[in-house]
Amino acid sequence: MRCPAHGLNRRSFLGMLGLGLATTVAGCATNPDRPTNTTDPTAAPPPSSDPVATPSPSSRKHGQTAQAGKVTRGPAGTHDIALTVDDGYCDDCVAGYVDFARRTGIHLTFSPNGTYAHAWAPQAATLRPLVERGQVQIMNHTFSHPDLRKLNDHQIEGELDRNEQWVNSTFGTTTRPYYRPPFGFHNPRVDAVATRSGFTSMVLWNGSYSDSEAITPEFLMDQARKYLTPGTIMLGHANHPTVLGLFGQIQDLLKERALVPVTLDEMFGTDRPRR
Repeated sequence: MRCPAHGLNRRSFLGMLGLGLATTVAGCATNPDRPTNTTDPTAAPPPSSDPVATPSPSSRKHGQTAQAGKVTRGPAGTHDIALTVDDGYCDDCVAGYVDFARRTGIHLTFSPNGTYAHAWAPQAATLRPLVERGQVQIMNHTFSHPDLRKLNDHQIEGELDRNEQWVNSTFGTTTRPYYRPPFGFHNPRVDAVATRSGFTSMVLWNGSYSDSEAITPEFLMDQARKYLTPGTIMLGHANHPTVLGLFGQIQDLLKERALVPVTLDEMFGTDRPRR
């Protein structure tokens, strides 16, 4: 799976669907050190010079800027869909997703944890140009994937800032203003601390492959048919390999429904700073 990259924009991507595409997650065996996701519907501070994403004028047409509050779904009236991929403790699964993005041009938002750098660091050279041209976006998902509600304010800041620094150094981009709390667990205190740290847009989801743990191909495709609809923020995990054999079927479903995979920046009209 080492094919040349195609620098497709998100609209011309529909024409590539016949070549093969997909979304979600990959994975190996269950990670014994990884907390179990019980709600799958789902460090020093960075330098002051770190760029922060800001809403572009196009966000105003959607009536929602992605820098304020909680985001659970995309705007109505489009065929855009945001395919998000969390965690990534399986080396082969992360590699498969990255190669998939490179060879098809599909737009994805990855939400990696720095504690799984063993899987992500080998893919950095491939991901950096995809990030630079806006095909791939990186969202903050904390460094070690804890339940943030159980941490004190300083620890919450440390988890977000440490992951931000890791993303900065590994992929050459900022995750701000987007973050996803592990398991989707948060409360007003967590929200306030994240906002003070520059993570003003908490991203949840309104569709899921339910693949944070190992599932069957049949179940994953049932979830895909249920949730791959316009405006969905789809949750997947790079933890288990089931989806790796389903890219073709998901491709057909996206083509049939004329869905356009986009990053969160594209969905909400934010501008990703370039370094």
